[in-house]
Amino acid sequence: MANKIHILGADVANKIAAGEVVQRPASAVKELIENSLDAGARHIAIIVREAGKTLIQIVDDGEGMTAEDALAAFQRHATSKILSAEDLEEIKTLGFRGEALASIAAVAQVELKTRQSHADVGALVRIEGSEVKEQGPAATEPGTSIAVKNLFYNTPGRRNFLKTRQTELKNITDVVTRAALVFPGIGWQYVSDDEQLLDLKPKDPDGRMADLFGDRLFRALIKVEEHSEFLHMSGYIGRPDFARKSRTEQFLFINRRPVVNRALNHAVFQAYEHLLEKGSFPFYALNLELDPHRVDVNVHPSKLEVKFENESAVYRFVLSAVRKALGAHDLMPSISMNAVPSDIGLDARLRFIPPPAQTDLADVAGRAGDSADVDPDIVLRRVERRIGEEAVQRDGEATFPSDLHQTQRPAPARILPLRPMGAGAEQHPVSGQSPIWQVQNKYILSQIRSGLLIIDQHVAHERILYEKAVANFENNLPSTQQLLFPQTVQLSATDYSLAKELIPHLEKLGFDLKPFGKNTVIIEGIPADVRVGSEALILQDVLDEYRNNEHTQTMDARDNLAKSFACKAAIKAGDRLNTSEMLVLIDQLFATQMPYVCPHGRPIVVKITVEELDRRFGRT
Repeated sequence: MANKIHILGADVANKIAAGEVVQRPASAVKELIENSLDAGARHIAIIVREAGKTLIQIVDDGEGMTAEDALAAFQRHATSKILSAEDLEEIKTLGFRGEALASIAAVAQVELKTRQSHADVGALVRIEGSEVKEQGPAATEPGTSIAVKNLFYNTPGRRNFLKTRQTELKNITDVVTRAALVFPGIGWQYVSDDEQLLDLKPKDPDGRMADLFGDRLFRALIKVEEHSEFLHMSGYIGRPDFARKSRTEQFLFINRRPVVNRALNHAVFQAYEHLLEKGSFPFYALNLELDPHRVDVNVHPSKLEVKFENESAVYRFVLSAVRKALGAHDLMPSISMNAVPSDIGLDARLRFIPPPAQTDLADVAGRAGDSADVDPDIVLRRVERRIGEEAVQRDGEATFPSDLHQTQRPAPARILPLRPMGAGAEQHPVSGQSPIWQVQNKYILSQIRSGLLIIDQHVAHERILYEKAVANFENNLPSTQQLLFPQTVQLSATDYSLAKELIPHLEKLGFDLKPFGKNTVIIEGIPADVRVGSEALILQDVLDEYRNNEHTQTMDARDNLAKSFACKAAIKAGDRLNTSEMLVLIDQLFATQMPYVCPHGRPIVVKITVEELDRRFGRT
């Protein structure tokens, strides 16, 4: 009987091991950059094509290798960083496992050129799928150049599971950004498909932060510097009013090694306490220096996880240091005496959206002109007609059809006329014009025939803008207002790459953007629904929301962008609306295809029936 247990061949074993170390192109970039840093490089160039699928090339001016070392470096567990098990207790280099080059060579075609500064000639090694194809002398500059071509060419299953070009390039950009951030004294060049995304000269930490993230973000940062007997933490945290809607710009390093640690992330977040709005996350870039004996980095082949000798002590240190830095700055919001009231100009953002073709709703007076001409009786009749068409009255409660996107509707219910304004009629407590109120600058209340209608103004406007954006994509008829003075906006490398990718879609929304190089775009026009003066903020918010949706939902790029724009361009909770603006908002909401839920699924409208009010007050 044949034995069932057998030893896997070296080729199969290498491919299996490669899956732990090289999970995607960004993983290979990270490992190769770490080798360059450990080699003492002062300048590192990263060149990628097709988001690393066809080429990843790293060129450095480090110490280089001999011909013998260059060949030996591709053997599994070959490293110059450690010699014995005791060395694992005091790791001071970024790499140490000796797996990266062997893993990369197992699933790619690799060419290595290297030369030491005192040598007259360099060495060449070319490997495909762990098999040495060529080795010999080579003319090359001092340092090391390694080109990884056709990653996963011999493991098609892994290649097929790679994400889109945009996602893979974003991951590579994130790796390069983190390395450039924590090593500001090193020069960096980053080129993707012949486009230079980064060109960073050696600078101090402040200069590097400004180069990577722009002067606007840098001015919103608080410097952190804290010492203890065992720990030293340095870096930057963002002011609470500059929080983002995603965690993408949070950078944590241990002894300048990028790590992921949920406990320390929570410590930073906890330090902000109630300074952040719900759903917001602070920017931070923090490096903790501590004795290597007190931290274990040999947890996972990716080297992103660490274990501390005393994690609770580190947690308390980070929490205290961030809290102290925040407390040392005046974070109280201020009000300028020359500020424009929040309710001025809001009607300019509540523009008319034509009703969908399948609806038969009548036009409302004032749509084509000033919102002040809108007749409240006609608007509220439209609301009652729409509710009468789609609401099912049952046991005193209004429920809505389970298929929210159905086009077949029952016959309209009989509409009772609203009471005319005059003696005894309900009036707006401020304007005295119509039975409509704004509560806490957040919700709109209106009397209808069957009870009380409550509308969330933000998600209502979000629904309106979303359907308009979708219509713009389908009809290719964007509405753009050109800026008298174009705005120059500096983005991070990741955001710049995303913005360039989305420009065709952003143009259909109404943006007029021009890439200007060096992570800068020029905004020459904005959608008609965006308030002039907030164009840079809206663009940044849209990019953040798009990225956040990309991670949490499955949707195509246009739908994602439409939802992201609608969310960020809509009026906010806290914006004061006058009566005319509320009427226009309600009118436009009930002219949409689905006025009951926002694009993200949140309810827009709540109806409290008269029967429910009677029951609550004991009127049986």
